Amino acid sequence: MSSYRRNFLPGGTFFFTVTLADRRADWLVRHVDVLREVVKAVRQRSPFLIDAWVVLPEHIHAVWTLPHLDTDYPGRWREIKKQFSKMVRALEGPDQVPDAGALWQRRYWEHTIRSEGDYRAHIDYAHFNPVKHGWVDRVVDWPYSTFHRAVRAGLYPEDWGGKGVVNLQAGE
Repeated sequence: MSSYRRNFLPGGTFFFTVTLADRRADWLVRHVDVLREVVKAVRQRSPFLIDAWVVLPEHIHAVWTLPHLDTDYPGRWREIKKQFSKMVRALEGPDQVPDAGALWQRRYWEHTIRSEGDYRAHIDYAHFNPVKHGWVDRVVDWPYSTFHRAVRAGLYPEDWGGKGVVNLQAGE
């Protein structure tokens, strides 16, 4: 059995890839409003900053910054996964949606952000992911992303991230 090591850096910034067990499923975009509601509720109980987030049909990429001295990103992901599964099962029916233990992959990929360049690369990677996977030709065309917020804040031009962007040097 694999031994997973997590880096529990208090107040750290982390990149995550969290995936559904069925890589052909579309639960995350089909029920993106439920996911948003769940994340909002978890953040109210256990705050964290969302630096970047992109939701694809079967996986999520996120960059979070935890509060000072806080290390509990596993607890936050556990609650997000559990509550999302519970709510989607209630909407779709238990015969249509597996429980949390079967809906999500058991593990997730986590990377501790170590520098400004690393931070920028992982945010770019998250935002570019819908293009990488062929869902859209341009990052701006994917609706389930903090890219739109970043454009409004002046961090990206709206036309950033078409099919010609390559070699982002980040991700899992």
